[in-house]
Amino acid sequence: MTELNRSLGFWGAAGIGIGAIIGTGIFVLIGVASGIAGPAVILSFIIAGFVALLTGLSTAELSSFIHETGGSYIYTTKAFGPFPGFVVGWMKSFDYIVGASAVSVGFAAYFAYFAGIPATPVTIVLVGTTWPLVLMLLNLKGIQEASWTNNLLVTLKILALLVFILVGASALLASANFSNYHPFFPRGFSGVMSGASIIFFAFIGFNTIAMMAEEIKDPEKTVPKAILFAFAVCTMIYIGVSIVAVGIVNWQLLGTSSAPLEFALTTVTDNIFILEFVAVSALFATTSVIMASILGGSRALFAMARQGVLPDTLATVSRQGVPAHTILLCGLVISGIVLATRGNLDWLASIFNFGTLLTFFFINLSLIRLRKTMPDAERGFRVPLYPYVPVFALISCIVLAFYLNPNAVMTALIFLSAGVLYYYYHRGKKPAGHTDGSGTGSGKNPPPG
Repeated sequence: MTELNRSLGFWGAAGIGIGAIIGTGIFVLIGVASGIAGPAVILSFIIAGFVALLTGLSTAELSSFIHETGGSYIYTTKAFGPFPGFVVGWMKSFDYIVGASAVSVGFAAYFAYFAGIPATPVTIVLVGTTWPLVLMLLNLKGIQEASWTNNLLVTLKILALLVFILVGASALLASANFSNYHPFFPRGFSGVMSGASIIFFAFIGFNTIAMMAEEIKDPEKTVPKAILFAFAVCTMIYIGVSIVAVGIVNWQLLGTSSAPLEFALTTVTDNIFILEFVAVSALFATTSVIMASILGGSRALFAMARQGVLPDTLATVSRQGVPAHTILLCGLVISGIVLATRGNLDWLASIFNFGTLLTFFFINLSLIRLRKTMPDAERGFRVPLYPYVPVFALISCIVLAFYLNPNAVMTALIFLSAGVLYYYYHRGKKPAGHTDGSGTGSGKNPPPG
């Protein structure tokens, strides 16, 4: 059995998108980025959000007429063939796994903070390796169970961020002390861009909705709407949080905290209920991102296996209607990466962002290509200001890539090289007459399996 159950509606799809977006990026990396950009981290959020939005629009159009699971892997395969598709799918799967590893580290840091135990490397690694395995088991129970749990977590973390904005903004306006915004550019524009390259991590989960298109009802309409809705909600919240955070606490102090939002709140309120709610909501937020990453990563691997570029056993669907083998693989590898890297969050985020920028580059390139090769495909959504939006998105991805950690980029390139070697080895072992399911040349989606 290689067919997934189509059981998610708009709110389930949007919830998975929001769950994948809001997590370590805002609860942990806002501190890292503030230490790099200063108060101008507000602009870092706006720049990163704008770059992500451009690709979000391209993804919305592609998902409106390509409804298979696999997202960017399927789009690139249809536009450019099996090998470019494999490269994107390989890196996207790697992204989901590395991203979930980074978020697991963020979860562990907040767990230690909330539990009142020292956030030692041993504690971070122990918690960070255990939690993905627990969520892996929940994902195995079925998409509905995972979606219900995710929606509950999403509701709680949005409420917590709104509480942070309300309490922080009220205190800031009451004091009329805006000195923390000066100097606004302590590290110059390069600091803003470096901050944006880190904060970019906080915006990219919307692609998970497209990755799961085959499990969403009425995907030609539901997927684009869910992508844009999730992105709009998260962007407004992010900008509000960043304005308040650097306004109520010095950016250098914010940059040294492993729990920056609660640390900022302690400077304006001693209400234990508010402080504890924000602290525990970070656990909800990071948990939902890990869940969404396992959902997305397992579907990316599943789609590649079903197309014949990964072992066939990974294309198996369980009685619960989920790709059990790829879910198990994702959970185990996520935990393994946390253990191997000893929970180095900044490094993991930079590796993740390189792969995502590469994926986003090909999403926009695929849109341009498929506008030419599949002009008559019925699209439920069209990118406005075409071709300027995808072209500017391509340029933006290249620019942001120059601000990533060089060592992390080298690690990502090594993984990419390993994937290329595997691709040609696997292709050489295929029996005569076997072809990759590129799905090119037709405006219709091939049936699953």
